[in-house]
Amino acid sequence: MKIRSIIAASALLSISALPVAAQAQDMEDTSMSFFITSVGSGNGADLGGLSGADAHCAALAEDAGSSGKTWRAYLSTSGPNGVDARDRIGQGPWYNAEGGLVARNLDDLHHSNVLFTKQTALNELGRIVNGRGDNPNQHDILTGSNPDGTASEMTCDNWTSSSENGSAMVGHFDRTGGGAIPESWNAAHASRGCSQENLIGTGGNGYFYCFAQ
Repeated sequence: MKIRSIIAASALLSISALPVAAQAQDMEDTSMSFFITSVGSGNGADLGGLSGADAHCAALAEDAGSSGKTWRAYLSTSGPNGVDARDRIGQGPWYNAEGGLVARNLDDLHHSNVLFTKQTALNELGRIVNGRGDNPNQHDILTGSNPDGTASEMTCDNWTSSSENGSAMVGHFDRTGGGAIPESWNAAHASRGCSQENLIGTGGNGYFYCFAQ
């Protein structure tokens, strides 16, 4: 009888725990924690460094009605004190402005099957960003990063240059690909220079990704 009582008590505890687990899952914050900036700095890849880019993310999020989050630009810097973009943005999960999951964690984010598409990688207003096939095409997103989220050497003087010289690594949020691996959302190609005109000329507008930590 004692064994039966123990089994019954264990079963009761397991059943009672189920609603708590389900409730915890339901309580996950699915408010916006990721977006593509709807506007850039207007000065090419000169974003005022990482601090200026972070402030831009925060201002756009606040204007869109988001509060209570710490925003970081997905940007790497190079050199002796370089920073990897993947180390700036927290651990996830991240949701777009419509509450759609775009990545569960850092590994998910930097996997070829990440849920970035033209329909999910929205700006802070919940709008689709111009991409391939649109006029103008603005799918080049500044990152300065390698596919794994570490720093590349192409960061336009760590986001302080709007010169015609130099370059920035950019990704394509509207990923396509005929093979098994789609184009990279964070490391598709380098820009031709760092000025606003250069960025526009290669299919961008100085936009970048913002993530909430």
